[in-house]
Amino acid sequence: MVNKVILLGNVGKDPEVRHMDNNLVVARFPLATSEVWVKDGNKTEHTEWHNIVMWRGLAEIAEKHIRKGRSLYIEGRLRTRSYDDKDGNKRYSTDILADTMNFVGPKPDGTQQTSPQQPVPQAISLPPVETTDLESVPDDLPF
Repeated sequence: MVNKVILLGNVGKDPEVRHMDNNLVVARFPLATSEVWVKDGNKTEHTEWHNIVMWRGLAEIAEKHIRKGRSLYIEGRLRTRSYDDKDGNKRYSTDILADTMNFVGPKPDGTQQTSPQQPVPQAISLPPVETTDLESVPDDLPF
């Protein structure tokens, strides 16, 4: 089974960092990703907000270096949790548990990175798939 998320987006607000028992550190912050499309000559943009959670060493880096507006490349996995709100209603929240993170581009203040970073993978462009092409795909998937 695979649970893999790859995001390239902008930090929505400075991380909230908690230092817990046993020197355990956790950082949480929102990351915005956007998609733009044109339909009937009108440009439309949709922004999706993701809850990012970083633990231990990544959380310490987040505390020192991640700020609102910073562009990040994140790889991680989805985790959905449930809780009861103050009225006793069951609520759900889906988080991205970050495994790796790279800074992308200059800092929001326009200065360059101060430490060498691993290169960010290049985007792969695939030709668009027409819906009629999907109908010709055989439905014999092994799962």
